[in-house]
Amino acid sequence: MIRLRHKLLIHMFRLFDQLVLIATVAIIILFRPEIGIQGGGGLLDATFHLGDAIGMLILAVGWVGIFDYFIRYKADRLVALNTQLKSLVKATGAAAFWLMIICTVFSVKSLNIFNVLIFFAVVTAVGVVSRLLLRLLLLGVRRSGYNYRYLLVIGASERALQTAIKIDGRPELGYKIVGFVAETPEAMAEWESREHGTWKVLGLLETLREILIAERVDEIVVCLPVEVRFSDITMIVQHAHDLGIVVRLMPEIADGALLKSMHIEEFEDEYVVTLFREQLLMQLLIKRLLDAALSLVVLAILFPLMVVAAILIKLTSPGPVLFVQNRVGMNQRQFKLYKFRSMVADAEARKCQLAHLNERDGPAFKIENDPRTTPIGRFIRRTSIDELPQLFNVLSGEMSLVGPRPPLPAEVQRYEWLFRKRLSVKPGITCIWQVSGRNNVSFDRWMEMDHEYVENWSLWLDLKILLVTIPAVLFSRGAS
Repeated sequence: MIRLRHKLLIHMFRLFDQLVLIATVAIIILFRPEIGIQGGGGLLDATFHLGDAIGMLILAVGWVGIFDYFIRYKADRLVALNTQLKSLVKATGAAAFWLMIICTVFSVKSLNIFNVLIFFAVVTAVGVVSRLLLRLLLLGVRRSGYNYRYLLVIGASERALQTAIKIDGRPELGYKIVGFVAETPEAMAEWESREHGTWKVLGLLETLREILIAERVDEIVVCLPVEVRFSDITMIVQHAHDLGIVVRLMPEIADGALLKSMHIEEFEDEYVVTLFREQLLMQLLIKRLLDAALSLVVLAILFPLMVVAAILIKLTSPGPVLFVQNRVGMNQRQFKLYKFRSMVADAEARKCQLAHLNERDGPAFKIENDPRTTPIGRFIRRTSIDELPQLFNVLSGEMSLVGPRPPLPAEVQRYEWLFRKRLSVKPGITCIWQVSGRNNVSFDRWMEMDHEYVENWSLWLDLKILLVTIPAVLFSRGAS
């Protein structure tokens, strides 16, 4: 019965949000607030056409999808108010943007930018107030002793205790801590040697079934390390499933990083749990489109410069204009990287003779005043003109504008385990290392920078790196 009431409340809230959206836009169309602000009349005569009905239908369907995507209409008690409000603002912002698109397509003149802003402000304010009132209502009900859920904590560790303290300190969540279950006799003894108020250890994991029979339990929160206690967690989930009890897993930070990307799929009537499936597909699509568009624009603008560079290279030293080399790309796929040749034609053959002059640590190879570099080569390397042909690698999809620099196969063979993280994304022409004084950065720090880039990737980060690349190239910072 508790779950039925929750579902009714959730559906009522979903319906309320949609009614607020529709009522707000209808009132704005009818009363035209911008006219009233400018000193005009109020209520206007409204005309209604078939096209308007189609537009409103598309608008409403879009709003339902937007709010279901951004707002979690679920009976999740462990959702902080700030998280809920952030989701609301994202939803109302997207709803306002969708309204602007529909108004443009269907030529709704009564809804201009000013009115759309009013719409956004009103629906956001109503949404915030309604959620605050609901929280206050639930808090009052729960403080009166109603609508509580009885919570059993699995684990007798400091982390389990802190989790319980945080939950108990939020009465609006509506939880009462039943007790704790220790993972080992040693953990139980350690717990009992300290003072924890009224909270007690009810037994060991091996007696969980008996504890669930004896105690009133609505939910279980598991505070155990996943890697070490995986079999125990499986047993807990099975017992909870048998009794219809909700289980919440509170993994440690390292475990959480692994589990947050978990995705459940079906294959031939079987369930498949997928980890690390890409979650930012739309951002990756936009990244690819930006790569292609910006590469074409830069090639079109700098094509005369590239022609001049090619002619100078051909006239000043024997050999091909382009330097072509096998590099390692995403997931260890090899490809041919193109650069303007800045060294003598037999530079690779002479590399072994100069190994003792290598100034870089780790598997990388770099000599600041490399004797193999041609006079024109020094200039095009210092100005990064030699990198321009890699725009064709970007157009073909082998590289991106921003990403870790593509290594040589021989360098990859000498990588430490964690260094290989940089091979999980497309290599790029520029990266954090490239704009951070590349030749003045140690190899380990270089790898750390790439690891940080992969872990924190976003379109905004790419744009920031591209913007920083421009002055770095103009002032030749770190280049040689």
